[in-house]
Amino acid sequence: MLDWARGCAVGAAVGDALGMPLEFGPRSPPGAFVREMSAGRLPAGTFTDDTELALVLAESLLANRPLDPADLANLFVAWYRASPADVGLQIAAVLSDIISGRTWDDAARIAYRNRPDSAGNGSVMRCWPVALADWDDLGDLVADSRVQSMVTHRHPECVAASAVVDVVIYHLLRGTSTVEAVDQASHIIEMPEPLAATVKAAPNRRRNALMNTGWVRHTLESAIWGLLTTDSFEEAVVQVVNLGNDTDTAGAVVGALAGAAYGLSAIPVRWREAVQGEWPVGSRTRCNVVELTRLADRLLSWVQGRA
Repeated sequence: MLDWARGCAVGAAVGDALGMPLEFGPRSPPGAFVREMSAGRLPAGTFTDDTELALVLAESLLANRPLDPADLANLFVAWYRASPADVGLQIAAVLSDIISGRTWDDAARIAYRNRPDSAGNGSVMRCWPVALADWDDLGDLVADSRVQSMVTHRHPECVAASAVVDVVIYHLLRGTSTVEAVDQASHIIEMPEPLAATVKAAPNRRRNALMNTGWVRHTLESAIWGLLTTDSFEEAVVQVVNLGNDTDTAGAVVGALAGAAYGLSAIPVRWREAVQGEWPVGSRTRCNVVELTRLADRLLSWVQGRA
């Protein structure tokens, strides 16, 4: 379980960093897939706000159980005030409202009211720490998954998708097969019908039909497709980040899933050694595979009072 949990944390950052330079680009043709870390809007191997927000969520989980949405919102605001390199539109709108004086709950409600059809992937990209922190209690895991999404993304598909990803990881950490883990999540989590249909159809989709946009439905579709149509961490991530469009987010989600399925030891050393970024809270020190591995250990050990 420890190797799988470490794989989840490191895998999310690796998938994010591998997809970073490909973001908003075209789909890579077969035979020309990107397999190495390269520079884009950030230096090669650097993870983006997708992983930074996951690390913020992890810090909040280590301080409060069950997850305290007010604390999480405050930490998100602190991250936002530090002028990160990239911030999603939905998250920026909510955090700006909080800074202006609204409560996190009011800010999130207003954002959903103003854009009721907006179902972006900003909460599913960061949800994986919940699966590690609540590895011992499925009920708590589902509740915390939903809460972390509600702080910024209240659309039912965003809330459900976050829970689906974390429940898949929950089962993968127990050695369940990828197919069975997705099947379990599909039965446990109540999803809006369009999202449920997407999850069911994902492994049978043709590569050229995958849109891989910033819509949470497309991100979840790409990640599940990558997980269920490959048989290694490397191939799962490579297939998904080469779909084009929102590559860093899809890479982060499939990286978390595939990392939990195959473990840290299955992540190529060249990727592990290259991944880097900033710790998004506190002193904003550098973060690499060592810190990510330690974080996974802390999240797993919290329930035993050793965090």
